[in-house]
Amino acid sequence: MMGLDLQIMVVSLILIAALALLISDKISVDKTAIGIMVALSLTGILTPKETVAGFANPAVITVGAMFLLSRGLIRTGAVNFVTELVLRFSKGNKTYAYILILTTVAVASAFINNTPVVVLFIPIVMGLSCECDFSPSHLLIPLSYVSILAGTCTLIGTSTNIIVSDLSSAYGYKALTMFELGTIGLPIAILGILFLLVTFPKFMPGRKAPVCELDEGKENRYIAELVIPPESPLIGITDIMDHAQESLGLTVIEIFRNGNIFDPIRSKISIKQADILLVKGSAEDLVACLKKQILELAHGEENMSFGSGSKDDLIVELIVPPLSNLLREPLLSTEMENDPDIRIIAIRSRRNHYSYRKIQKVKLKLGDIILIRCPRNKLSKIRNSTDFIIIEDIHHALIDTEKARIAVSIFAAVVLSATFGLADIMVCALTGVLLMTLTHCLSLKDAYRSIDSDVLLLIIGTIALGFAMQKTGATQLYADSFLGLFEGMHPNLVLFGIILLTSICSHILSNNATAVLLLPIAISTAVSLGLDPKPFVVGICFGASACYASPIGYQTNLLVYGPGGYRFSDYLKLGLPLNSLVIVLASVFIPRVWPF
Repeated sequence: MMGLDLQIMVVSLILIAALALLISDKISVDKTAIGIMVALSLTGILTPKETVAGFANPAVITVGAMFLLSRGLIRTGAVNFVTELVLRFSKGNKTYAYILILTTVAVASAFINNTPVVVLFIPIVMGLSCECDFSPSHLLIPLSYVSILAGTCTLIGTSTNIIVSDLSSAYGYKALTMFELGTIGLPIAILGILFLLVTFPKFMPGRKAPVCELDEGKENRYIAELVIPPESPLIGITDIMDHAQESLGLTVIEIFRNGNIFDPIRSKISIKQADILLVKGSAEDLVACLKKQILELAHGEENMSFGSGSKDDLIVELIVPPLSNLLREPLLSTEMENDPDIRIIAIRSRRNHYSYRKIQKVKLKLGDIILIRCPRNKLSKIRNSTDFIIIEDIHHALIDTEKARIAVSIFAAVVLSATFGLADIMVCALTGVLLMTLTHCLSLKDAYRSIDSDVLLLIIGTIALGFAMQKTGATQLYADSFLGLFEGMHPNLVLFGIILLTSICSHILSNNATAVLLLPIAISTAVSLGLDPKPFVVGICFGASACYASPIGYQTNLLVYGPGGYRFSDYLKLGLPLNSLVIVLASVFIPRVWPF
């Protein structure tokens, strides 16, 4: 049996290893979570029963049930009905489109898990950018930020709030009620959204959507990847955007060099031999460039006919969503690769680009963008799959729309029952899932695929780690060390420190993992100071969601990374001031509503 000091050291090493794996993404989060449980069990720090106690934790079951309820609302078209109204009322006005989209996302994210809301709105933003003539990169980061801001207004707005509430109850303190966080969450969200509306047009990049021509009535323009040959007259040109537009009739979207991606608007680089240009243009202009040997096809398709064939091929972009069955699977093992009518052109993973020649071993990750050529009649097959989302697809036929009212009624009953305390939120959520499956708003097969197992396993693993930290005294040790930085300071400053620490960690880890790891430290800090832990519990909720300055900490930030063509620095421009605003407002408002 290890002594307590040795146990604290072992737990700390497991914590550091888990952090390193979660940050580096060397292995998937579910494997990291299982590794945490195995390590804690093998070292004898936790008994087998204690190790797997997280599987029966109400937070895990509630979060899983909320995934299913959100899926039921989306599958029946209950959420899509709102998006139709956005499309109808914006009518080409850019300002109206901005306000309508962000307001709709805010309202939806307050009651539905914000990840599926953002997944739903990415194609809508891309489509509206074509109709209203604005850059989707102007709006996609603010879209993610608004969903996060609104998620802090209710207990069910984000899974983090549910986890914190249930763990607070497990530690012997009161759980959060349905709209308790909204007391300060709503004013913070309103101020945050106003800040975004004023600032995002100035600070966000202006990348144009590569593909907007899915409509039969529009003049066909095509996407192609063309390589610079040895004798090309384009070699040495620095302003390739203007030159290609004026001389060749082509729009250069991106430049690929040695696997790196350059935006020609922001990066005035000199063109070199073997550079690959992602361009958009008419079939005539593309063929003319090929005939004059100014550019060559990057993939050696000598018979590529740019839509003149009988299949009426389209070039479209697909994004890999959170619930895709193909996450961490090789791209060339997908059903698309085995379809003779679909041609995979390239894949873009964050800031790396892989041409078809280089994707033999590339495994798909959340937010990856895949460029394919496919017949128009194959689009419906891709739409009906949960493995990919067509980025520029504005709207498509809804499934089981006659069930929308039933789904909305069930969801409203869940919210009201939990709000008025008729039953525990876990029981309400499970009842809602049962009713949705019985009324065929959600099939069981679809329900199983809707559960984000990575998130649930991560919660379970970090619950085990949090319990081990508490059992060995590591939590108290960390709390004492943290208190040393704020010794003799006012409780408001201690709360500020807790919220700031939580926010910093949430930029590196997921917000769920951060909340589970830091909640016991926050409670121990409050108890050591003789204060009511409730303000610190609420502070963890707001700090864990204050992760605006990085694409890593929150799924929605990562989801918009590829479609928006963003760089890491783009998140800092709006994210840092928004983060500071939320942290300061939360530190000021929380003690006024929940006194120490």
